[in-house]
Amino acid sequence: MVLDSGPLGLVTNPTASPVNDACSKWLEALSGGGVRVTVPEIADYEVRRELLRIGKARGIRRLDTIKATARYAPLTTETMLLAAQLWADVRRRGQPTADPHALDGDVILAAQAMLLASAGDSVVVATMNAMHLTRFVDARAWEDIPVS
Repeated sequence: MVLDSGPLGLVTNPTASPVNDACSKWLEALSGGGVRVTVPEIADYEVRRELLRIGKARGIRRLDTIKATARYAPLTTETMLLAAQLWADVRRRGQPTADPHALDGDVILAAQAMLLASAGDSVVVATMNAMHLTRFVDARAWEDIPVS
């Protein structure tokens, strides 16, 4: 299981709400059920930068805890080369996933997930918006991914 910044943001948000609580319980059940959870560096970056901007130290501590207990997928040259290829491919087909001037975290996340899958892992990306990611990898709304 690869966490996109959407669900990762929900579980690190220090403000309790029903959806935050549901996502946290879902993630705990996955981890407790033997599912290998992966935090991609691009998702960590997207969530961390916002927590830093709004000064949420408790959220940053929660993010660090999740990173310490999950598998962490760092950005590598291989990831960035594949992401650049994905970005170019979808643009040539007229199906961009972001503004032409944006970094486009979706293709970077997709590249990270694709590389994990190529290493033999069964990979599903848990997200809040599967539309762009499903062009590249199995991506589903976190609520639609069963715990067992």
